[in-house]
Amino acid sequence: MKPGEKILGVEGGGTKTAWVLADREGEELQIVDQGRLPAANFRLATPERLRTIFLELPKEVDRAGVFLAGCGTAADRQSLARLCAEIWPTAKIITGSDRDSGLAAALGHADGIAVNAGSGSSVTGRRGDKIENAGGWGHILGDAGGGYFLSIQALRLILREYDLHRGEVQFTARVLHALSLNTLDELVRWAQIADKMEVATLAPVVFEAAANGDARVMEIIEEGAQVLTEYTEAVATRLHLLAPKVILLGGLFHRDSIYTHAFRRRLKKNLPDARVATADKSPEFGAALLAAEMDEHAIFRAGTSDDKIDNLAAALTEQRNPRSENLEKLSARKLVELFVEEEKFVQEALRGAIGDLAKAVEIVSHSLRKGGRLFYVGAGTSGRLGALDASEIPPTFGASAELVQGIIAGGATALSRSVEGAEDEENNGALAADERGIKDRDVVIGITASGRTPFVLGALARAKSLRARTILLTCNPARSQNIHADLAIDLATGPEILTGSTRLKAGTATKVALNIISTGAMVALGKVRGNSMIDLQIMSTKLRDRAVRLVLEITGSDYATAQKKLEANNWKLRAAVDSPSSN
Repeated sequence: MKPGEKILGVEGGGTKTAWVLADREGEELQIVDQGRLPAANFRLATPERLRTIFLELPKEVDRAGVFLAGCGTAADRQSLARLCAEIWPTAKIITGSDRDSGLAAALGHADGIAVNAGSGSSVTGRRGDKIENAGGWGHILGDAGGGYFLSIQALRLILREYDLHRGEVQFTARVLHALSLNTLDELVRWAQIADKMEVATLAPVVFEAAANGDARVMEIIEEGAQVLTEYTEAVATRLHLLAPKVILLGGLFHRDSIYTHAFRRRLKKNLPDARVATADKSPEFGAALLAAEMDEHAIFRAGTSDDKIDNLAAALTEQRNPRSENLEKLSARKLVELFVEEEKFVQEALRGAIGDLAKAVEIVSHSLRKGGRLFYVGAGTSGRLGALDASEIPPTFGASAELVQGIIAGGATALSRSVEGAEDEENNGALAADERGIKDRDVVIGITASGRTPFVLGALARAKSLRARTILLTCNPARSQNIHADLAIDLATGPEILTGSTRLKAGTATKVALNIISTGAMVALGKVRGNSMIDLQIMSTKLRDRAVRLVLEITGSDYATAQKKLEANNWKLRAAVDSPSSN
């Protein structure tokens, strides 16, 4: 870092955004300005809202460290870095989670544990290069011990006491006054629409009630301290820290000594040698420290990798299609004719992959016969196609829903709408493989039109390390050849009519390929009689009619007799066909 550089440190959370502007004097950073702005949680605030907040920060800076609650993945950091680059286009920028800035403020480069309790909560520990986390899952499923948690517990107490005893907790009137409300009905309506930040602002009222001797509210305080203590002990155990340095951060610890005492008292029971202290540096100063110390590698990771962009641009699916360059000028008929004509490339791609598709059928069939499962892993269109094929296996072949499963980046939400950045994290793909309990007898098919989707490659790599069979399905023969899979299937569908829209030819070819693989495997497992779905799940009037006609064709009986056979066998098609009287 050069002397005289202006360094901006920003830490955003559920109730505020704090910032410092510092420069370097000797070996130290000196704060020259600081301030607070509205809340900036990366997950809860829109990009437009974040941009509005950032525009109020100092503009003339050489380095900026911006660390926000909810900014947890590499994709999140990249998105935040791109937004920051709009505000500070000439600055070197590093982004991350408020965990990172809190750890820097609490421990610098030392080993230990940072316990943060503000609107939310989190526990982060470090020993050497190893980092361990606990909590910090957000206010819906986590954040126990934070201001939101304590406030919600207190509001529930108010209503519970009213329902049970028609009485009021001592601080009910204080809560209503703080919110400018008059009745419990109004309180309930407020809670139904209040966001995390609004609820968490009641924390001072909760602590005031505890300090005034309200035993039931004090139990809530003790519960929050207990959860944070348990998280701290868990992190210390995983890091093998017997006498950890434990630094407390966040408004709850700094503002309310009652919480600090409750935490310290409980921690000493199981970690008697822990050294507990309150942080003397703020998280925003920690953000400035990280910006001051970042090297060129860190700066490079904060933005978008040029290499990745170049690799993606080289994919055939990303090339411009010369046959559709005047797409917006075509009549409806000409556009349709062009689409139909382009489908010949789908057929050619599938014909060129017949040998590899046959190998895929054999690999999957072999694994399923041994009791394994088939997993499709993809992002965006590829993920949806995998999930679609998996969902059709139980009704078509009467197989368990566990037999063929779809894994899509971004989870169930991504099935119906785009989840920005979900595909950019290899670790998330590996984690998804772990969470599905993939074993050596399973098969994982990674579906990625470009052949480079990090989520997919991460899942394949983890599956490979677990000795599962792996197959890569792409529409880009020009992909990197360094992807380790037992089999690679490249469907050369070529450039899309709409540049880069792989839901078109690439999507069609991918769907057919998955149809071939899964149907071929089900045939090998004996799920088909002739060319009929012998284990079809009969769930509708249409399927009942189809089942009756199938029994009729196989057994040579009439319609009424075939229907009776099915009814006698509880509409189990295989049983009806194979019953002795059927021959």
